[in-house]
Amino acid sequence: MIVAGVDEAGRGPIAGPVVAAAVALTPPQFRVLLSEGLDDSKKISAKARERIFSRIEELGVVWGAQAASNFKIDQMNILNATLWAMARAIGRLSVHPDLIIVDGNSYIPTVSRERQRVMPRADGRVPAVMAASIVAKVLRDRVMTSLHRIFPEYGFASHKGYPTAAHRLAVEMLGPSPVHRLSFGNKIDDGRRHSRLLFPEE
Repeated sequence: MIVAGVDEAGRGPIAGPVVAAAVALTPPQFRVLLSEGLDDSKKISAKARERIFSRIEELGVVWGAQAASNFKIDQMNILNATLWAMARAIGRLSVHPDLIIVDGNSYIPTVSRERQRVMPRADGRVPAVMAASIVAKVLRDRVMTSLHRIFPEYGFASHKGYPTAAHRLAVEMLGPSPVHRLSFGNKIDDGRRHSRLLFPEE
């Protein structure tokens, strides 16, 4: 039986995409990754996440990922955009999982329920979901670091789009960038005309 874990990174920020990842681990792969410190991405450092992601690549782990841009988040809302990205991430796997374990309590509507099991806090309990949380977090952090080079005045490299005091102050002083989520607060005005170019979704 092929089991895939699915998780996301970036539901809470006020800027940037939400990124979903799906990972299918073989027993030997998850044993190696557990010995390397595999855990919920929120519980380990950025350096450790990058190291484990490199091991995921070296081991030939099957994974797929998809970003949903701030534009899609505002269009669909964050939950639906996340579920959309999760479905796309599963579709990018090179294997067809028999069982999909989804972190959280929402089923992916475009995937057969018979193939899914929703599990709150699965990112700290199920190795494949732990690995998916690492992949999603590493990829999203890399996106936000790249966006920092385009919009350095917002400080994306440090806060990754989360609503820190410094980030909110920058938005109040400068207005929104093209990658801010307008639906996440009335302090963010429309200024995102290039968001589709930054995050192509089709």
